Amino acid sequence: MTDPAATKHGPGRILIAVYGVFALAATARAGVQIATKFGDAPIAYLLSAVAAVIYCAATFALAKATVVSRKVATVAIAIELAGVIGIGAFSYAVPDDFPDATVWSHFGQGYGFVPLVLPVLGLLWLRRTR
Repeated sequence: MTDPAATKHGPGRILIAVYGVFALAATARAGVQIATKFGDAPIAYLLSAVAAVIYCAATFALAKATVVSRKVATVAIAIELAGVIGIGAFSYAVPDDFPDATVWSHFGQGYGFVPLVLPVLGLLWLRRTR
């Protein structure tokens, strides 16, 4: 039987904290970019806002730790992984659309590639605590 609360204990606390930091960082960065430079790269900045929403959803779902929130966390983190891979590749294919670093551009290079590693760790943690 799954203990949904297991996601918020032990290393899960660190995972939730890192997701929280990324939720704040992505939200702040997207907000500033959209407010000040939206015309320069609207696609990139809107994708940063999408990333921020996904980080927020993952953070709250991991912290809530119910059966339903585990499913929400799994979906959010899977979308995050697909996003960082897809946007990372797209940012190399069409660099003019990404004049400034965003959370997922270049596979999270501007954030030390943590955005690429974080969803993998998140999915592994959800699997381990299943």
